[in-house]
Amino acid sequence: MKAANRRQSKRSNILVLLEGALIAYLAYVANTLILQVSQQPAPSANKLAFNILLFTFLVLVSALSVGLYEPKLRETFRGIIRRIFVCVALSYFVMELITSTFLIELSLHPYYLPTASGLVILALVLFRYFSNRLGLLGLGKVRLIVLGAGERASIIEKRMRREVDRIGFELVGFIPIPGDDRSSGIQAEKLVHVKVDENFRDFLLENDIEEVVIACDQRRGTLPIEVLFDCRIRGIEVVDILDFMERETGQIVVNLIYPSWVIYSNGFSSQNYLRDMLDYGMNAFFALLVLAFTWPFMLLTALLIYIEDGFRTGASVFYKQDRVGLNGKMFKIIKFRSMRPDAEKDGAKWATQGDSRVTRIGNIIRKYRIDELPQLWNVLKGEMSFIGPRPERPEFVEQLIKQIPYYNQRHNVKPGLAGWAQLNYPYGASVEDSMEKLKFDLYYVKHQSLLLDILILIRTVEVVLFGKGR
Repeated sequence: MKAANRRQSKRSNILVLLEGALIAYLAYVANTLILQVSQQPAPSANKLAFNILLFTFLVLVSALSVGLYEPKLRETFRGIIRRIFVCVALSYFVMELITSTFLIELSLHPYYLPTASGLVILALVLFRYFSNRLGLLGLGKVRLIVLGAGERASIIEKRMRREVDRIGFELVGFIPIPGDDRSSGIQAEKLVHVKVDENFRDFLLENDIEEVVIACDQRRGTLPIEVLFDCRIRGIEVVDILDFMERETGQIVVNLIYPSWVIYSNGFSSQNYLRDMLDYGMNAFFALLVLAFTWPFMLLTALLIYIEDGFRTGASVFYKQDRVGLNGKMFKIIKFRSMRPDAEKDGAKWATQGDSRVTRIGNIIRKYRIDELPQLWNVLKGEMSFIGPRPERPEFVEQLIKQIPYYNQRHNVKPGLAGWAQLNYPYGASVEDSMEKLKFDLYYVKHQSLLLDILILIRTVEVVLFGKGR
């Protein structure tokens, strides 16, 4: 698993380095073209290098913020082009902000940034076309075979059918094992009929198999432990389907979990007092920072909600509601009210897409997550973090704990304003949706770290920019 992760990281690093070199080269070309046309003296080598490096750095960071370096970006090529435009526009804006606000002299010709931005957009679109569509960066794909062809193995076939889902590996096929539930629906042409015996290693070597995924329905008495041990000793990766799905999809498949996997797997690290204090300090700092920039939007939102209500004094612009927090402790969440005041006169209900209870202003502030901004107060009170599973209502939690295994484990960390589940499964309004979100929430609980929090925080920019909120 670690070797496969290294290969995936290597591909991502190569992509960043290649695009970084391309952006820097085009920034240099843009400077050369402008100087030839304008007949102006060239800036010093130090200033030119600083301009190029700053522009390159800003484009790469912006590309990360809009998800362009996400290994399994689920987007059409038209969507990728749109993200490239937004990424370069962000870089352009920040460069202009640096020169105007911070009064840093960059010795830039007025036409330098537009020229460099145009060249970069064109080049990145072409580069992504050839690399993504023609598979130029598909080198190092892991060739793997699945040991099993029953219900557990069918999860791979159902969840990872598209080419973008298999960008990190090449699936050779499924090997049926005694005890498998053959009603799972795996097609006959995808089955590989080979005996898993002492000659199995020869089959793997002949077919350049680098990884074996264990996904049989019945393990006891069916797994060839000695054969798999021999494969592992000789450098062929052997991974459980839970680890494989976790690695490739960024989620934990809840319905496949067995207790021993949780006990022996890495992650699920415990909190301590020092870490809690550091975590609160960082969250409070960011909450105050965001509040300093967003308070005018919050004031305008409150005014618009008040106007839409017809200046009624009885209806509050805020919405307070009980939610379940860390270790099951209750707290009151604060949001801008996006529904009618009488939205729950008949009791608690799941929010649905196109919900008739949502007001006109509510639709807008939900789409761009503005309704969540008052929760900065919950962050300052220590009830929430910036990053974590979204807090759910106690009425729904009680129901979900009974229906979904391991659901209560998501309360082992503080709830957050943004989360891994919101990035990967943006809408949920049923028990089935809660199951899907739990798979990502448990992945976050297991892998919680400052680095993952920063990644989620940066990618949340994409949600705001493209209006992908609820």
